[in-house]
Amino acid sequence: MRSRLTVALGHAARLAARLRGGGSGGTAFPGLVMERTDPGFLARTLGRLPHGVVVVSGTNGKTTTTKMVVQLLREQGLRVFTNRTGSNFVRGVLASLLTEVDAAGRLDADIAVLELDEAHAVHFVAQVRPRACLLLNVMRDQLDRFGEIDYTASLLHRIAAATREVVVVNADDPRLAAPAFFEGVTARTAAFGAGAQLRSLFLSDDDLRTGATAPTPGPGAAGPGAGGAPAPRTTLEAIEGQRATVRVDGQDHEVDFAIPGVHNLLNACAALEVVLEVLGDRADLPGLLRTLGRVEAAFGRGEVLTLDDHPVQLSLVKNPAGFRMGLLSAAAQAQAGEAVMVAINDEYADGRDMSWLWDVDFSALREGGVAVVTGVRAWDMALRLDYDEVPIGRVEPDLRKALALLRQAAREADRPMRIFTTYTAMLSLRSILGGLTEVEEVMS
Repeated sequence: MRSRLTVALGHAARLAARLRGGGSGGTAFPGLVMERTDPGFLARTLGRLPHGVVVVSGTNGKTTTTKMVVQLLREQGLRVFTNRTGSNFVRGVLASLLTEVDAAGRLDADIAVLELDEAHAVHFVAQVRPRACLLLNVMRDQLDRFGEIDYTASLLHRIAAATREVVVVNADDPRLAAPAFFEGVTARTAAFGAGAQLRSLFLSDDDLRTGATAPTPGPGAAGPGAGGAPAPRTTLEAIEGQRATVRVDGQDHEVDFAIPGVHNLLNACAALEVVLEVLGDRADLPGLLRTLGRVEAAFGRGEVLTLDDHPVQLSLVKNPAGFRMGLLSAAAQAQAGEAVMVAINDEYADGRDMSWLWDVDFSALREGGVAVVTGVRAWDMALRLDYDEVPIGRVEPDLRKALALLRQAAREADRPMRIFTTYTAMLSLRSILGGLTEVEEVMS
């Protein structure tokens, strides 16, 4: 009876939010109502799942990696609940549950795979102890919220300590692989990582700061109490265009990926590793590898749309490491040049502190230049590009006008388009693009 009332209140709140928002939005408010009126709903509902909950957290790659984990598990026959909108606060999870449960609050799923913001994941695991967690990396991001990255690492440690069965970490991240990180962790541990030949491509935050690449942890590490993270079971060994070599348990496998971005190839290894740990002997490795090759980008994270018969790729950027990988991916994919736009906002979801832009090397954009710079912090971004001697076509803070300028530049030069964008600018741009071309609707 309690769950039935909670679901009814949630639906009423969702309807009210949509009416107030003119028919859109309403992804957080219903969750707030449910959280306040029935604090036990989350644990009660997810606690019934036979295969438990998998939490995905870390600074970069959460949304795309979560999508990969979900697709891998579904094609292995499991019914998976996830917060597919990317609303990664506890209230966002509750709002996603509202769209999936029946009137009595029952969820038709075997397992939940949830992307969670590092800080909000701590509140989640206090209510629901996950069966497994996948911790991707620790990078400087939203310093106004998190402060120094050691604090972010401490949040991820609390997730690991609350996990019941298996903790999967990035073996190349010095904070996640350190012995101190595993103090108090009772679950078994596993790891993924980049092979020695690619280690200089996937830099940790310390690598970015010092300019030196930390050595990959050796095979002697064996988990808590034995020197930190175990040697990675799943590694990315080589990349050639969209083909990559993925090593699992010492055996190499060639995978042709559909998803763009070199960073997403490492995310794929992370997703594969946690799924192998969750499925155990039931895992069909050849089938999992085939599925990985078919996964496409999550919305705004390398997503490719079509506008004026030209492709336009949305590359989410929110910290130095993420922007660096976006630039690397652009350099690897662009054959005949692209018309580039950079959209920088500083709303709460982006992080108010934009000083991180000065930690990014934009020299890769010098040759082709940037057609348009836009967003709330357009002039700050233009100044940063000017210091790196990157030519700029126009500075237009209004996103709609800026997109029109980008379309014009692409048509005149007959080039594809790429937009580097912060999170809230990406949401606005997708809304604008939705009136111009086919855009997948993802918000509930």
